[in-house]
Amino acid sequence: QWTPALTIRTALISLQALLCAPEPKDPQDAEVAKQYLTNKPLFEQTAKSWTKTYAKDIAEIRKDKVKKLMDMGFTEAQSQAALEKAGWNEETAITSLLGAQCTAVSYTHLTLPTILLVQHQV
Repeated sequence: QWTPALTIRTALISLQALLCAPEPKDPQDAEVAKQYLTNKPLFEQTAKSWTKTYAKDIAEIRKDKVKKLMDMGFTEAQSQAALEKAGWNEETAITSLLGAQCTAVSYTHLTLPTILLVQHQV
């Protein structure tokens, strides 16, 4: 008989098994499986790099976001407060920091001199 708990349990057990013993001959991603079979050192190097890049602690992610806003010229306190108010959404926090007159523009891709110029004009 099907139950949601049984399905989640089964999925987690299957995932654990795949993580412990990968099946490169029956892959989810053929390119990764090919690298695993033909160049294991490169596979391991890539896996380490991706883990370092994408598997970050939430505190580290938030710290990076605060730093990004500080690099735009805002204080740590301003950056922290704006991000918390915006649910940690960078674009919303930046818009809030720059003021309501800037809501139509996305600022996450701009450099510090451009941000300062926009702040001066607002």
